[in-house]
Amino acid sequence: MSGGAATASAGSPPVSDEPAASGSSTAAFGRFDLTGRVALVTGATGVLGGEMVRGLAAHGAKVAVLGRNAERAEELAAGLASEGYEALATPADVLDRPSLERAREAIMKRFGRLDVLVNAAGGNMPGATLLPGASFLELGEEPMREVIDLNYMGTVLPIQVFGAELAKGGHGSIVNISSMAALRAITRVVGYSAAKAAIDNLTRWLAMEFGRQYGGGLRVNAMAPGFFIGNQNRRLLLEEDGSLTARGRTIIDHTPLGRFGEPEELVGTLVWLCSDASRFVTGVVVPVDGGFAVTSGV
Repeated sequence: MSGGAATASAGSPPVSDEPAASGSSTAAFGRFDLTGRVALVTGATGVLGGEMVRGLAAHGAKVAVLGRNAERAEELAAGLASEGYEALATPADVLDRPSLERAREAIMKRFGRLDVLVNAAGGNMPGATLLPGASFLELGEEPMREVIDLNYMGTVLPIQVFGAELAKGGHGSIVNISSMAALRAITRVVGYSAAKAAIDNLTRWLAMEFGRQYGGGLRVNAMAPGFFIGNQNRRLLLEEDGSLTARGRTIIDHTPLGRFGEPEELVGTLVWLCSDASRFVTGVVVPVDGGFAVTSGV
């Protein structure tokens, strides 16, 4: 579908580029509908990325599933298709520009447009994390470079490859994934923290740059998830029997809502940032953290 107003399927609120009528709650609700939009999620084969893909599809978007593991990407896309959603597997490495360019070609061939980019690829690496009793002064150089490359350049390259297509439709949205580690000093995860802090700065800088270049045609925001159990942090936060580790207990005690997040709890904020409901919002980093970031611990 080419640029312009997208049409909704039967029974769905319309997606429109026209401002909602003042006081119209029905029109305001329709702003959250993504019918007719095409969304790409990198890192989509991970726990959080996969939930984001499902959430965007459930709100009407056609979705492209991008991850390094081709089999898992195909599996997820096929599962979504079996539920009646439009989904395309686009295996690629966010640090490999040619593979991203091939993914772009596949998306444009299948859908003809791209409206949303969610940069969910990333993660920590053991070598860039201080072990108990270790010194920062002895931390290896190569693991630090790798974790910064994965999280920072793994966000920069997709934006460069897909940005022009996002701007064409007039309501493009980029959502980067930050972290509590960017907002608060968290022990041990030094490389990951630095990379995610760079994402926050990149988000604000691109919001300014793209706002000047495209007006409201391409917005850039970020989400900063709190603590969600995934494959990378499970052993740090939970014992084998499912009870909390000492680190897990410290985090829960510092979280006003008193628990870890559930992956689906990221979807509401994500849909808001991807949709016309946030059409005047750019350059913000939204915590989804149960209150962790605002708590002093005292």
